[in-house]
Amino acid sequence: MSAYTRFCSALLFPLHERIKGHSSVALRRELERSQWQSGEQIRQQQIVRLRDFLVQVQKNVPYYRDLFRELNFRPDDVDSIAALRRLPLLSKELIRANAAALTSRAAEKLIRYSTGGSSGEPLQFFMGLGRVDHDVAAKWRATRWWGVDIGDTEVVLWGSPLELGAQDRIKAWRDQLLRTHLLPAFQMSGTQMDGYIQKIRALRPKMIFGYASAIALLARHAESSGESLSNLGVIVAFTTGETLFPDQRSVIERVFGAPVANGYGSRDAGFIAHQCELGSLHISAEHIIVEILDSSGAPVRAGERGEIVTTHMATADFPFIRYRTGDMAVAEDKQCACGRGLPVLREVFGRSTDFIRTPSGEVMHALALIYEVREKPGVRAFKFIQSQDLSLELLLVADERCTAAVENQIRAGLLARLGEASVLAIRRVSDIPPEKSGKYRYVVSHARPA
Repeated sequence: MSAYTRFCSALLFPLHERIKGHSSVALRRELERSQWQSGEQIRQQQIVRLRDFLVQVQKNVPYYRDLFRELNFRPDDVDSIAALRRLPLLSKELIRANAAALTSRAAEKLIRYSTGGSSGEPLQFFMGLGRVDHDVAAKWRATRWWGVDIGDTEVVLWGSPLELGAQDRIKAWRDQLLRTHLLPAFQMSGTQMDGYIQKIRALRPKMIFGYASAIALLARHAESSGESLSNLGVIVAFTTGETLFPDQRSVIERVFGAPVANGYGSRDAGFIAHQCELGSLHISAEHIIVEILDSSGAPVRAGERGEIVTTHMATADFPFIRYRTGDMAVAEDKQCACGRGLPVLREVFGRSTDFIRTPSGEVMHALALIYEVREKPGVRAFKFIQSQDLSLELLLVADERCTAAVENQIRAGLLARLGEASVLAIRRVSDIPPEKSGKYRYVVSHARPA
């Protein structure tokens, strides 16, 4: 570890977090201690934390106060994780309909977030500092599993706005100090990826972080161009945001000459699990309870696939209790040989996001389009379908708040990203059915690969 990395990890980033009122540094240290406890010790501490969490929820969150009373559910009596099964599942629809009642009356400094989730329907919710602290600390802990740390040079292949506001510029300045370099994943033409490869060569990063599909696309482009990036000293490539498919892992590891560490989570459900150096996807069980349920809501048997349902106990400010993620997984019933007592997900399914191809030859990450639609007034659900001729159709489920003016804003925003030569049709529909797999997708592209 370089002297500058030690400075960033031990002094600069902790100072940044203290100024913002976060306790992520102390929490990361606690997580690094607790991960070595036995599975049974972690489960017992989960029960204690769950009981305390539900007591706070009952006291301060109107929605759950009324629900607990209706069910005669007493948080003080909770003595097992199984006690959660007395409570109904929480869906995105329930959150949309009860956002005010789900907000704790004791909450302070809430941060508003919005995400489309796996269904493509916008979801708005809030996070308190405790929730943010856990997500930062859990990700930081997992980063250190691989022998890298905050302050090591990092390339991030991620979404970014076309124009930066004042707050974004402050974040960009912070990232520069922490040696984090953003490469926008929204537009990835051959020319742009050539530039990315040259920048990566110049930076010689210790780690790559980003969408699984975006890193794999860049790796494939480098390979087809005869570019080898395996001699740059990359230690690990962290993938997240989507399902990591075997062929993506293979090409990333081959081109960068480094292992891939997959992470599973989402903005609404939190950073749920991270891959350790031995390949296990460990759940951040200190603050997150994961249930794997069948279609009737009953727990599946070990080795069976079911839906991931999470309870995030890091904050009662806007609680996610038995939250349906829409993703599928198989749990592992054995402890990892790495020695950590954290439970393991054997495999996670779902969350596949396509790329869009433009008439000018650019390859654009679907999130570039999603950002132009998901927070517009009245939008309930949406889906992009691209044909082989590169024309694009936007299916839109919207209410009366999505006026002609709003629709024109959506069209203008999309064409600004796609290019004015793109053929775009917006069609209002009453419903968007799921795929045959039962999952909803933001984007379905039938365009042939370039």
